[in-house]
Amino acid sequence: MLDLITRLLNENPEYYTIWNHRRRVLTSLLATEALPQSPEDLLQGDLYLTFTLLRKFPKCYWIWNHRNWLLQQSEERLGTDAACKLWSGELQLISRMLHADSRNFHAWGYRRFAVSQLGRLAHASSEAGHIAVSLAESEFEYTTKMIKSNLSNFSAWHNRSQLIPQVLRDRQANPQARRAFLNSELSLICEAINTDPFDQSIWFYHRYLLSVISSSSPQHQLVVEDLTNDERKQYYEHEMAYIQEILEDEADCKWIYEALIMLAEACFEVEAESGLFTTKDMRAWLDELKRLDPLRRGRWDDLEKRLNV
Repeated sequence: MLDLITRLLNENPEYYTIWNHRRRVLTSLLATEALPQSPEDLLQGDLYLTFTLLRKFPKCYWIWNHRNWLLQQSEERLGTDAACKLWSGELQLISRMLHADSRNFHAWGYRRFAVSQLGRLAHASSEAGHIAVSLAESEFEYTTKMIKSNLSNFSAWHNRSQLIPQVLRDRQANPQARRAFLNSELSLICEAINTDPFDQSIWFYHRYLLSVISSSSPQHQLVVEDLTNDERKQYYEHEMAYIQEILEDEADCKWIYEALIMLAEACFEVEAESGLFTTKDMRAWLDELKRLDPLRRGRWDDLEKRLNV
């Protein structure tokens, strides 16, 4: 039965009903006392199957889903230490997958899950002693490496944002260290914007950094936990001045106008007047957005009404 299912999956791994049937067969075999091979060999065989399928179909949800199920079965049937070894091996597999396609968001999502599983197992496994310290730091360095090789990597930027709160906790960063960290990240993203202001992924990360400066951001997500409104204003004005410089050379980049509007809103949030822009400037930025992005004109009209400009 497994052989027949394997043939079907090699033809079409998107057939999720067949994956469900395979798990039923495997569950039945694992419960059989007279199994001709050990549970470990049976599970390893299926792990190898998913590996070969991922090489041909790297963005098939059901292959990744089945691999996750196999790892969970390994923990239940083989113990925590064995599961820890297998999850550690998953990071190597994912690295190979991302080397082939650095923007495979399936692999990035699975990588986050693998890291979370290793963190959970680290507290219960003697084999995980060397990874008991959070993997957040090494994963953060990995995102830096991937971003430097390809700035336009949405998943790497997103993964970086997800890691930051844990990295700061692991470092036991004091207020001064948190400010230095924020300044470093803003410097990194400004350098990226200067390199390619038309890259959407960069602006998404820039928006994230501005969101965790805001007083409306949840406390556990704040990079700096004790920012004053005056400090927020300084950050907003610094970013606006830098982006306005970029605008002088890239007048047809819609992401610049979106960022300027967002920064203007942020200044209103801290009730701060700024000499860097006027209501007339905001109206001009919105007019440019309507010109450059007519498909979203309704959004810009709505924003214009909300800002009362």
